[in-house]
Amino acid sequence: MADRMLKFVHLPQQMPDKRDLGARRSDFDEIYARFDQKAAAAQASRCSQCGVPFCSVHCPLHNNIPDWLKLTAEGRLEEAYALSSATNNFPEICGRICPQDRLCEGNCVIEKGFESVTIGAVERYITDTAFAEGWVAPRRPRHERGLSVGIIGAGPAGLAAAEELRARGYGVHVYDRHDRVGGLMIYGIPNFKLEKEIVLRRWRLLEAAGIEFHTKVAVGRDLAFADLRARHAAILIATGVYQPREIAGPGAGLAGIVPALDYLITANRRGLGDDVPDFTSGALDAAGKRVVVIGGGDTAMDCVRTAVRQGARSVQCLYRRDRANMPGSLREVKNAEEEGVEFVWLSAPEAFLGEGTVTGVRATRMRLGLPDASGRQSVEPVAGSHFTVPADLVIKALGFDPEPLPAAFGEPGLEVTRHGTLRIQPRDFMTSLSGVFAAGDIVRGASLVVWAIRDGRDAAARMHAWIEQQAISREAAE
Repeated sequence: MADRMLKFVHLPQQMPDKRDLGARRSDFDEIYARFDQKAAAAQASRCSQCGVPFCSVHCPLHNNIPDWLKLTAEGRLEEAYALSSATNNFPEICGRICPQDRLCEGNCVIEKGFESVTIGAVERYITDTAFAEGWVAPRRPRHERGLSVGIIGAGPAGLAAAEELRARGYGVHVYDRHDRVGGLMIYGIPNFKLEKEIVLRRWRLLEAAGIEFHTKVAVGRDLAFADLRARHAAILIATGVYQPREIAGPGAGLAGIVPALDYLITANRRGLGDDVPDFTSGALDAAGKRVVVIGGGDTAMDCVRTAVRQGARSVQCLYRRDRANMPGSLREVKNAEEEGVEFVWLSAPEAFLGEGTVTGVRATRMRLGLPDASGRQSVEPVAGSHFTVPADLVIKALGFDPEPLPAAFGEPGLEVTRHGTLRIQPRDFMTSLSGVFAAGDIVRGASLVVWAIRDGRDAAARMHAWIEQQAISREAAE
């Protein structure tokens, strides 16, 4: 192994090449080139094969990262894919959009002077190669159980659970109000991070496994929740969170101030070839406009980089903390800065200016204070530090809250937490209703795709255990 691995001592970290800056600012194609076999093997060989792999510990899926890095360094890519996909339902997606700098790569034990292993890029290479070589096959069950489960929501949590339950022999029916499968992976994340064909390809694979998808079906409107429960042995709610957090202050209702998700969905639908009136009218098109994005997470980074590609006159991002305290991926911040985005750190909006339509944001400077309950430094305004940022389009990227599902489903028996998320029993994912489970953002709040996948896998295991226990109880009663 010494000949193949631990090469970080003399082989520098290398990410895949980025496309030319001018070209990537003008289209929505992914910005990174793909590793070739030699580069992937070389970068994988930098792994130190440590006894306690903190990359795996800090991966929500606990992927066997050192093992598939070693297999990649040895050229055993089919085995590397088998190992990677054993713990991750969508490694081709996680390799593209996971914030590796905060998770696996950010916790690599290689000394910081040598820089971490490029885990995400190698993961993407392994899975892209697997698809190209025909190694990826639908997970069909060996035996059919004759029972069905219903899943509400076709995002990452719902899809991961669907695949796991189908592999166990259940008839799986997925219901989603949108016209395509993927949730925010298809409508929320821009193409330059995740090409839509990657998600659509996975949809086709799941259909080939026998999973049935019912699109354009809103539970509570097109299909009663009670009827859904009657159809299936168990239900999983995995609807995600879509309701944007609002911002207060004078002028907050002016035209031209829009939620981030409305803006991103419009851009993604446009890229998919849909007719989108809000884009055609210019209401959600950044072309020629002075764009101000408020927020500092990954959604804000998606918005600023989308605005650049739409031809915005200028793009600024207002964030109330500094770079070090930003919740989004620092890799995404760097990409945005390269593409011409200006970050206005330590600034918070106070009011929105304009008559009828927004023309500017009045903001104030902030200073960092003591850490708050979450461990992050609190912020407080600096007296007399007001300034104005001109704006023709203001995008609110302040996070998301759950929609009121008990009311939407017509099921008051569904209990929610004080945050509006669904309340589940510890460790078994069951809601207050027997046989109704929940997973993903609708339980934990807005989070990462990789956490949704983990929750979906875990919820599927608990649903299976519950259904089997019900069968045992029935047999005992008879």
